[in-house]
Amino acid sequence: MSQPITEEHHPTALIVGASRGLGCAMTAELADRGWSVIGTVRGTARTPLHDLADRHPERVRVEHLDITEPEQLAPLHERLAGRQLDILFVNAGTTNNEQTPIGAVPTEDFIDVMVTNALSPLRVIEALDGLVTSSGLIGVMSSGQGSITNNTNGMREVYRGSKAALNMFLRSYATRQADTERALLLMAPGWIRTELGGDDAPYTVRESIPLIVDVLLSHLGNKGLAYLDRFGEPVPW
Repeated sequence: MSQPITEEHHPTALIVGASRGLGCAMTAELADRGWSVIGTVRGTARTPLHDLADRHPERVRVEHLDITEPEQLAPLHERLAGRQLDILFVNAGTTNNEQTPIGAVPTEDFIDVMVTNALSPLRVIEALDGLVTSSGLIGVMSSGQGSITNNTNGMREVYRGSKAALNMFLRSYATRQADTERALLLMAPGWIRTELGGDDAPYTVRESIPLIVDVLLSHLGNKGLAYLDRFGEPVPW
């Protein structure tokens, strides 16, 4: 079992959901920029994040967390005692029934997407925000498809609804945190070629992640909530 960390503070990010895809690539990019990064994985199987940690043991640490299992949050908080986080970023996403109108989506499938994409990220934030420095950043991976204004063609309705709900929940959290100096960020990365995004996506992880990390780091110190794309431009709610 991991022991609590007590070493001297230096820029540190916790990326929740970093086993592969965007989360793992964000971890690698931050580590390359001199950050210490803690990335979480769900299960016990080896992942690309483990390979990254083996290559950069001084920069990358692997922790275990299934965000849909809230009882795992307190033990993670305890394992991270003594560590101050400059960034807490929750990268969570799942989808199903992409071509199914919302009225025909099975209840179990709806619950699965909403719990993973909307409820669980806020549970993580509420449980771990005490580890984030007063001038730090708390962010989540949202989507341009969470924009109600930009929904002009429908489809992917459960996924769209879950990201719109995520946006609303972080807006509520921001309202409750209005007296803090922390930056809050909803990140809309664009349609990227990952397991979730699919092979038809126009953008690669390699070309997208440096832009996403640029936005993340540039938003540090900007008090309040922003909903931004990978170029740092506001996304309409």
